[in-house]
Amino acid sequence: MDYKIHVQDDAYLDIEEGIENYENVRKGLSMDFELCLEEGYSDILRTPLGYQIRYADIRIKFIRRFPYGIHYFVDKEDIFVIAVFHTSKSTRRWFERLSGK
Repeated sequence: MDYKIHVQDDAYLDIEEGIENYENVRKGLSMDFELCLEEGYSDILRTPLGYQIRYADIRIKFIRRFPYGIHYFVDKEDIFVIAVFHTSKSTRRWFERLSGK
């Protein structure tokens, strides 16, 4: 089955925040973050149901090298990324996003 990833606006904002933070830490580190994020998307596309359900029907794929998780759900052939959160973020923000799912 061919899946398609849809990244919701809030998740794009999470990614932009991460990129900005890592670029401030070290020039070029944000590119490493983006590459690891792309690798995470590829892993999800290969095995979308292969990652643990953490709450409701939301799965999390933790990316390599960075403390971030891709929070997503699968609906038929579509994968919806609702958040890309740093692991230290409050779970309350996750639940706020669920209401918009």
